Amino acid sequence: MTDLSVLEGPLVKRITGVLYSIEEEERFTWALEKLRTLWGRSDIVSNPMPFTATDYYRDIAPRLLRRFVSFEGLTSAGGLADWKRQAIALETESRAPRAINVDPGYVDGARLVLASTKDHAHRVYLRDGIFAEVTLRFRSGKWTPFDYTYPDFAGDLYDEFLTTARKAWLKGRVLFK
Repeated sequence: MTDLSVLEGPLVKRITGVLYSIEEEERFTWALEKLRTLWGRSDIVSNPMPFTATDYYRDIAPRLLRRFVSFEGLTSAGGLADWKRQAIALETESRAPRAINVDPGYVDGARLVLASTKDHAHRVYLRDGIFAEVTLRFRSGKWTPFDYTYPDFAGDLYDEFLTTARKAWLKGRVLFK
């Protein structure tokens, strides 16, 4: 059981997205094992989904897949900046040049929040060069994008995973009351 006295911020469901080459499924397996070492057992792992929204990650590979992972239990939202720093270290360890992109964030009842190193008008600075972005909100029973939401998140491609993670958050929240 988590010691709630040491938590900072609301309890959330930690998730991460992993981008990797369509030809290198073993990179995802490697990343998943590393993430489990850092953040504990995973409880939801999505199927691979083609990532075609942008060529920003062409340094990884020309054809990419994205998978999402959530981790057991709930944790403090206050750790988001640390999670992003750990993800950056993992990307660096993956290979030079990097072979994966790891985007940590969290889901709760109302939102998907992602961490970023890139500043923009809709992002809030946390610390150590890390910003937070509310990427989607859960409203009227569905995930709803903002005008700045990344195109791949703005569609419904990731909704099934996010809804499952949200339900796990709801269930975990009941356990902590």
